[in-house]
Amino acid sequence: MRKRLPTEVFDIPADRIKAGFYTDKYFMRTREILLGEGNTNRVVMQVFSRKEGVACGIDETVAVLRSCAFDPEKIKITALYDGDRMAENETVMTIEGVYSSFAHLETVYLGVIARGSSVATLVREACEAAGDREVLFFSARFDHYLLQSRDGYAAMIGGTRLVSTDANGLFFGAEGIGTIPHSLIAAYEGDTLEACEAFKRQMPSHVDLIALVDFDNDCVKTSLEAARRYGQKLWGVRIDTAGDMIDRSVKGRGPDSYGVCPELVRNVRKALDREGFGAVKIVISGGFDPERIRRFVELGVPFDVVGVGSSFYKKRIDFTADIVKVNGKDCVKAGRNYRSNPRLEEA
Repeated sequence: MRKRLPTEVFDIPADRIKAGFYTDKYFMRTREILLGEGNTNRVVMQVFSRKEGVACGIDETVAVLRSCAFDPEKIKITALYDGDRMAENETVMTIEGVYSSFAHLETVYLGVIARGSSVATLVREACEAAGDREVLFFSARFDHYLLQSRDGYAAMIGGTRLVSTDANGLFFGAEGIGTIPHSLIAAYEGDTLEACEAFKRQMPSHVDLIALVDFDNDCVKTSLEAARRYGQKLWGVRIDTAGDMIDRSVKGRGPDSYGVCPELVRNVRKALDREGFGAVKIVISGGFDPERIRRFVELGVPFDVVGVGSSFYKKRIDFTADIVKVNGKDCVKAGRNYRSNPRLEEA
């Protein structure tokens, strides 16, 4: 039997949510009207997805309803599970109860599911495109820091546990991972090996050394220098050449010659292999999305890990909630209809 995450995991600000702090004002006024009129009609609210994708945020929505509704014990919830595939316009959840007890929560739970499902879907697409390569969720710098734990959970639901911050890994007990930033190299006057030496001196032994090798725009040279210096102690090299640069090893001069291009990655792999450093892995990053990852895989580009950043926030999956039944009878706005879904399970 599948399980949902418990309510307490989410640290929900129940008092503020109940008070309507995060709610569109017209829902709060709706609740006030219903209470003032003594309206106790029992409704079925249907939540559906506007696009196909991976459902995420369902568990948190259940937690919001259980902790922030009034008389939550009288509310019946059925829903998909986080990680389930969902079709366009598929019902992902139903909420049944006296409407005034949960009218104030619609803004909150729609936002929770929309954010989680949007991130999880793009991560799933990236992981599927990468095949047996690893995908690093490297998106923390592209959005507000308070969203990191939820986004990291969505990334895990999407298919990766490789995240860049501890907050990203909060819900599944993962530590943030990463390589060496350009700023550390700059702090050592542009000397990549000196930055690596400092990393080795100061970091615990379980932290893998991954050398960032594009600071001088000569990835083959820097990769070989790092591999010769550290041998088996070098886990990998990361190529992060800017999209308006052509690395010194790249001979081509077409559109495919800029940034982290197939020729550059192949050059680094061949150079490492020639000198017996076949165990050194290659991490690529910079402007990758599912489409570009898929293209690299189809071309047979020899990379082991791809770091993906802002593209994980470029897809939106919106959700809509409608009342579809009132006191057991069909009642829905024109153009909408009640859609039963046998996949939903009681939550």
